Amino acid sequence: MQRPAALGDREFYTMEEVMAQEQARLDREAAGVELTNIIGGTIGGYNDFWLETNPLDYNLRTSLIVEPANGRLPSLVPGAPVATGGLGPDSVGERPVRFTVGGVGKDGPEDRGLSERCLLGFNSVPPFEPSLYNNNVQLFQTEDHVVIFNEMIHESRIVPLDNRPYIPEQITQWTGDSRGRWDGDTLVVETRNFNNKTQSFSGVGVSADKLLVERFTRVGEDRVDYQFTVQDDSAFEAPVTARIPMFRADGDLFEYACHEGNYGLVNVLRGARVEEGTWDHENNRAVR
Repeated sequence: MQRPAALGDREFYTMEEVMAQEQARLDREAAGVELTNIIGGTIGGYNDFWLETNPLDYNLRTSLIVEPANGRLPSLVPGAPVATGGLGPDSVGERPVRFTVGGVGKDGPEDRGLSERCLLGFNSVPPFEPSLYNNNVQLFQTEDHVVIFNEMIHESRIVPLDNRPYIPEQITQWTGDSRGRWDGDTLVVETRNFNNKTQSFSGVGVSADKLLVERFTRVGEDRVDYQFTVQDDSAFEAPVTARIPMFRADGDLFEYACHEGNYGLVNVLRGARVEEGTWDHENNRAVR
């Protein structure tokens, strides 16, 4: 997402540099270095069968962020909350948990991240951005609506195009309230009325004051450029804009069935009770 600071204002890699980076990654995988030491040092993570690491085409940008011009996140507003989760130990924090992966404790489901609870996917929260897997997006239009359908958590945003007003500002939603319009060949979607239970962007903020402007521009038969701008005056001192090329993929988009909340979350809490010695194995329940 961000440009390596050492690259300064350089916007693009050469293809030779990209291929060298790709070969280095393959060499690390062959040596067993990638995706290990995540949990207990032995379990590891997914291999390439499950991951989407082979591009349909190459994006040579040194960062997805295009504004600020240095390709880096703007300065944060003093006091803006910052929280990041992960696959390792729990993070320091309290409820509500606004990040997606990991948690702040194991006393109850509200201590866990949004994707563990199957509420929001880690790459489909508006704005959506590429991640390890389930990156597919389907866009389709009716006479007066556009649907933005993310594969992850099968998240659908139904965007009216008929100039209707936004819902009252006191009504807030997980993915906000979106309205769309055409600007020439570009579909512009503006979203507001986010609740305060998600982050604004990149681990910062609480989304309640966020305005998200997305632009979808078809630049070829098999490519749509996706650009988004996050403006949140309580999180960042300036707007941040990123640009992501999206390429057509053949095949159908199937339902993503999230089972973390059905199985993983239950086992996380049960495992914590076993560690505490408060799990009644005979009756399969916690005791206090």
